[in-house]
Amino acid sequence: MTDNIGSSVRRRIAYSPIHKRPALRLPGDARVAVWTIVNVENWSPDGAMPRAVLPPPMGQPLLPDIPNWAWHEYGMRVGFWRFIEALESRQLKATFAVNGSVCELYPDACEAARDAGWDFMGHGFVQRPMHRVDDQRAAIAQTIEAISRFAGKPPRGWESPGLTETDETLDLLAEAGIEYVADWVLDEQPVTLKTRAGDIVSVPYTVEINDVVISAVQQQPSDEIYRRGRDQFDRLYVDGAKTPRVMAISIHPYLTGVPHRIKYLEMLYDYILRQPGVVMWTGAEILDWYRSQIATRPPG
Repeated sequence: MTDNIGSSVRRRIAYSPIHKRPALRLPGDARVAVWTIVNVENWSPDGAMPRAVLPPPMGQPLLPDIPNWAWHEYGMRVGFWRFIEALESRQLKATFAVNGSVCELYPDACEAARDAGWDFMGHGFVQRPMHRVDDQRAAIAQTIEAISRFAGKPPRGWESPGLTETDETLDLLAEAGIEYVADWVLDEQPVTLKTRAGDIVSVPYTVEINDVVISAVQQQPSDEIYRRGRDQFDRLYVDGAKTPRVMAISIHPYLTGVPHRIKYLEMLYDYILRQPGVVMWTGAEILDWYRSQIATRPPG
């Protein structure tokens, strides 16, 4: 019944002000853990596109939607490889949020991510919101199986397409063996969420330093990811002197991988890397660190 929609949300996590929690500690007393999420997706040309850069002429939708499909496809053919170069040249590893079907459709990109040691994270089987998936359990299993077959091990993390969940999604993910999620953008530290299959960890994701928001939704200037990312980092760095913070940088090849934006992502990395007291991690590394921290807390 619709009366119960959303009833699980507050039961999964109690309210906890960040300044009242037991202090966490990063290695070397670092202040900020930064992780990059590279989102790689399958936009099926036989349906509506997840988002559009061009409205339909005269307001008449048409399938296939060639211009908007090609906008995304450009990212896989060109933009993604700028990400590889930007990250590898700085000896950085990303978390690879990937639709399961991408492993077959874009094997070169997946091979490059695997060879670079990126952390594969489930991102649905195709780019479709979870509330529009007919059988979530099957789609989750299909995604995990595709990634496991390609990467040689199952993904530990999950980012739902569009960060969407139903009341059951988190339970199904935990039952499938997923250990951390990136859908809950409610904190600057990892937190524990309850499911019917036990606890799962929320690793802080972002709708702030996220190129979908910056470039596609807000349509900000090309350098906004640098300006906003720098300001975000600076404040987290100040606050991290008291208790560590996590900063996420979420990017998509068809948005930040274009020529007029890529240099601003590179500038953001170079700015962060010049600061002491920073660790550049993957989502799985943040998960393992958080678990080690809470394991040493006294009970109660």
